[in-house]
Amino acid sequence: MRFVTGLILGSVLTIGGTTLMAQPERAMHPRIARAIAALRDARDYMEHAPHDFGGHRVDAIRATDEAIRQLNFALGYRAREDRR
Repeated sequence: MRFVTGLILGSVLTIGGTTLMAQPERAMHPRIARAIAALRDARDYMEHAPHDFGGHRVDAIRATDEAIRQLNFALGYRAREDRR
């Protein structure tokens, strides 16, 4: 059940690249919020770069997407726990 809840929460938190996380939670964990922003910036750069980084671009973008997803899950977990 928690896995399904996490999937649903993760879907809700990132819609169209926009995180719907409550601002107080992001403010409480500024390093995570900055990491998400930096990862999004790096992903955008890789996606539009004129080269493929020696064949690593696709895997790097995929790993970046997963890292962003996991960080959003972490913030979502803290948000749920902090409300308890």
